[in-house]
Amino acid sequence: MSRLTSARPVTLIGGAPVSKADLDQALALAPVVVAADSGADTALSYGLMPAAVWGDFDSISARARAGIAPENQHPIAEQDSTDFEKCLSHLDAPFVIGLGFSGARYDHFLAALSVLARRIGPPCLLIAGEDVITLAPSHIFLNLAPGTRVSLFPMGPATGRSTGLKWPIDDLRFAPASRSGTSNQATGPVTLECDGPMLLILPRAELAMLTRAL
Repeated sequence: MSRLTSARPVTLIGGAPVSKADLDQALALAPVVVAADSGADTALSYGLMPAAVWGDFDSISARARAGIAPENQHPIAEQDSTDFEKCLSHLDAPFVIGLGFSGARYDHFLAALSVLARRIGPPCLLIAGEDVITLAPSHIFLNLAPGTRVSLFPMGPATGRSTGLKWPIDDLRFAPASRSGTSNQATGPVTLECDGPMLLILPRAELAMLTRAL
């Protein structure tokens, strides 16, 4: 069976470059490792054995396939979804931390953000450079220090309400081609209510806090 159910949070490794610092930060919060296609090679290069690998298997190496138990390999041939979507569609977990989905091809990164916007699978947080990105739920409390950067980017028409932001978002209408909410700042703890697909982007130092908030 290709579905993985985990009571513990999951680190999902993609095919873009992954640093040891990214991996250590993710594994401290999400100890179960899975991979998307050639992300399996990255996992093995760090001495990690994926509990499952999904994807169309167009980039995973023969060496990785030989080193991973066949029952943990789940090739999915259809081309209507990305490898990232294939993984999230087959995961049940408290949350997923994804890394290796940015920093290489930006078309792949944009596709991953689109998957987040469609609320596929468990709550997912992407480590991307100096940021952590997730889809804002309908309501969230963020225990942030004053001055912390808080960015909101709509993936479709969206509205919201806030407390604790330097520039409140109440009564604003957001859309990708018109208004976004990037580079806002916390004045202290923040509450957000979002209607519509809104990406929440915080400094990666807030990853642990954000997992608790979700």
